[in-house]
Amino acid sequence: MSGGARKRDDGLVERRVLLDEAGVRAALERIAGEILERHADAERLLLVGVRTGGVPLAERLQRLVQERTGHAVALGRLDITLYRDDVFVGLPRPEVGPTELPGTIEGKVVVLVDDVLFTGRTTRAALVELMDYGRPEKVELAVLVDRGWRELPIGADYAGLVVETTRTQTVRVQLRELGAPDRVVLLERGSGK
Repeated sequence: MSGGARKRDDGLVERRVLLDEAGVRAALERIAGEILERHADAERLLLVGVRTGGVPLAERLQRLVQERTGHAVALGRLDITLYRDDVFVGLPRPEVGPTELPGTIEGKVVVLVDDVLFTGRTTRAALVELMDYGRPEKVELAVLVDRGWRELPIGADYAGLVVETTRTQTVRVQLRELGAPDRVVLLERGSGK
């Protein structure tokens, strides 16, 4: 295979590394700084990670914000499985995990955290579920990677990396908390030729 592309067992070809470990760290530090620029009162913040990839990112952002402010920042975890519009089509055996929110979301500035923003459908599902728990003052979206191709009018308030992709490409975020070294890779269906 040419150009450093590496064929994988799932039929995808690794085209390139978009972020390495240092890049992931720098992107999260930048996002934490941007959140604090907009919201100096970290006590009103609630970071909510969308399972699975958004949870470890939200946990890291929580630590970064806490290091910078000295205040504990509330953290939640959202499992959107049953809120997806493809739950019984795209997921033949949906596995539902717990949603954990610390107390009320009323009057909070909620920052939803996810790994990749693509069509916007995951974010839509997260918003619908979140509203089942109350009415926050504001909801914002932080993603490690925004890869375009929106199907819904949803945009990220904070993005570690914005990258143009094609429909045949996939962006995969790998994190140490999920059993792989920190990095973001661009994958593509194809022969690797």
